[in-house]
Amino acid sequence: MSKNHNEKQLVNSSNKGYLIPIFLVLIVFSLLIGAIIYQGLRNKEAFLLQDYRFLIIGSISVLFILLLFLYRTISKSFYKLDLDSNKLNLHFDQDLKILDTKSIQTDDILYEKITGEKASLVTEQKIKESKLSKASIEKAKNSRFYMLTTIDEGMQNYVEPEYNETISLKEFCEEFRDYSSYKLHLYYDIKDIRRFVAGLAVTRLIILQGMSGTGKTSLAYAFGEFVENKTVVVPIQPMWKERSDLIGYYNEFTKKFNETTLLYKMYEALYTRDIYVTVLDEMNIARVEYYFAEFLSLFELPNPDSRNLDVVSDVWDNDPVLLRNGKLRLPLNMYFIGTANNDDSTFAISDKVYDRAIVLNLDNKCNPFEAKRTSPVRISWNHINDLFYKARQKYALSYRNLRRINELDKYLIDTFNITFGNRIMKQIKEYVPVIIECGGTELDAIDDIVSRKILRKLESKNPVYVKSQSEALINKLNDLFGDNKMSQCINVINQLLQN
Repeated sequence: MSKNHNEKQLVNSSNKGYLIPIFLVLIVFSLLIGAIIYQGLRNKEAFLLQDYRFLIIGSISVLFILLLFLYRTISKSFYKLDLDSNKLNLHFDQDLKILDTKSIQTDDILYEKITGEKASLVTEQKIKESKLSKASIEKAKNSRFYMLTTIDEGMQNYVEPEYNETISLKEFCEEFRDYSSYKLHLYYDIKDIRRFVAGLAVTRLIILQGMSGTGKTSLAYAFGEFVENKTVVVPIQPMWKERSDLIGYYNEFTKKFNETTLLYKMYEALYTRDIYVTVLDEMNIARVEYYFAEFLSLFELPNPDSRNLDVVSDVWDNDPVLLRNGKLRLPLNMYFIGTANNDDSTFAISDKVYDRAIVLNLDNKCNPFEAKRTSPVRISWNHINDLFYKARQKYALSYRNLRRINELDKYLIDTFNITFGNRIMKQIKEYVPVIIECGGTELDAIDDIVSRKILRKLESKNPVYVKSQSEALINKLNDLFGDNKMSQCINVINQLLQN
């Protein structure tokens, strides 16, 4: 871009060097001719005009030649500017590719800060390109989706890795915790690990809340390393308002689609059985309901085959293979992990988002501990999803606790006008069995999800009224589930009173 800019300056300066003298000569000749004619007409002396007729004719001829030269010079200038604009288009297209590369490198910088290890999605893309034939690379360059077409070409010779198909959920949680400690020096309570894994069984969106430095982003990164598929970090920007901020957009100027790292990984996930994790870092620095709205709606559709995300509005013959009618199916093996802070620079997350997500509060740092040497576990999405299904069959919610939940629901409707609802009840029935299979207890799982999904709604109620009813609510919890058995729910109520 700078070279092109200097060339334009050189052309402009050379044009000015020619034009200034020409304009000065034109002015002098025009004044001279005008003075002679004016003097002859004023004195009515025809001989004066005859004596100077050759000078007048010569001056007019020179004036005509100068005007012709001026016209040609200006024409060349415009032609040169037109060539420069074409060069500028080429430079602009190259700069867009450089900017896209820099956006990919942002993930690598965040990864290196957390793990201290080098990582490069740019290098990953270059490695894939090096394995392609010249014909495949040329085909990708001719497509408006260069990166996606590269995946199509590379996956023709894809060999599926060997997955661990024997590990249980309890072993998976314990080995994940040990791996984070031993390999990455990241320490987490086993209960937080269980909640994180159980959240994957319920929804495609998990929200990690807590004070800065408690390891929200690190937890998602550690999980990606553990399953041998690096986590993608998407730093949310304050001005984001629509899905194109996440997946990219078609550039009418370059006739190419500006592909993002997220779109690249979503497309790649459709080819494999690996587990993919995408971090929406600082997710509430912009309004989640705006830029993530289409994703939230698609997650609710019961049929996974109908969860199709609009990417482009038209269809080209050389579009990527898995892009059907301009739409991309959301991969079942990709999870979104949002990290959220609650301060003056962020927006409040709405109930629409909270109801569709599983929320984990990482409020306390875990003390360092000695862990055994642990290797990564490459587990397929199919296997872990099968483990979730078996857990729901084996540890279905007990009738006794289901009755307790229904009584609590009726009490909350009558007292605070809040309810569990069908969606949250479905989440409870999917979440609790997985917690048990991971090594937890049924009552702890109910306490956890009720405190984060139901009692959180008390924050929007009249604080004076909530305070007046808080003691009765705590007594109701103790009566239904036993004294201090719902400790997390009681802590949430006490925090509301303090605030």
